[in-house]
Amino acid sequence: MKIFVTGTDTNVGKTVFAAALAGTLGASYWKPVQAGDLDLTDSCRVRSLSGLPARKILAEAYRLSTACSPHQAAKLDGIEIGCEEMNLPDFDPLVVEGAGGLLVPLTSDRLFADLLARWQLPAVLVARTGLGTINHSLLSIHALRSWGIPILGIAFVGDEASDSEEIICAYSGVRRLGRLPLIEPLETAALRRAFAANFRIDDFR
Repeated sequence: MKIFVTGTDTNVGKTVFAAALAGTLGASYWKPVQAGDLDLTDSCRVRSLSGLPARKILAEAYRLSTACSPHQAAKLDGIEIGCEEMNLPDFDPLVVEGAGGLLVPLTSDRLFADLLARWQLPAVLVARTGLGTINHSLLSIHALRSWGIPILGIAFVGDEASDSEEIICAYSGVRRLGRLPLIEPLETAALRRAFAANFRIDDFR
């Protein structure tokens, strides 16, 4: 079982969701491309929040210095991301987290969606519940389908917005997996409890 976690945008909560999912499944976690924040990477946050042992947090394929689009961050570092050579680690279960949204460029002629289309992993789309989520979610679902990427479902993050959640699922036909509430303070036990209370683990198997 391998699952790809993507988001409708940057900072929608996909790293926190990925930590909860990987921790619950006891899965290995892999972030192929990290751009910026190299002292506190998404892999570090997942290690901290998931409760997984260090051996299950896999090394990134690319660690880029600047917090910007991966294609630009790679250019600034004087390298090029080799999309065709980037293959999935041989771990099962595995949770893979993207960088930004689906249409973030990795190179001048490859988007993250192109990589995911080659891998053919079922995708969980993480969406915030705030203003703008209907448009962003439906556009992201359209992109997933345009690239032929299987959709496992949509997971919301934030305060309840039942009308927005319902209309996104009604228009798209995508399964609502659940909603992860905002957690304060954010720590492993509270995250695990919130995930268990709001998601069915069988939906991810």
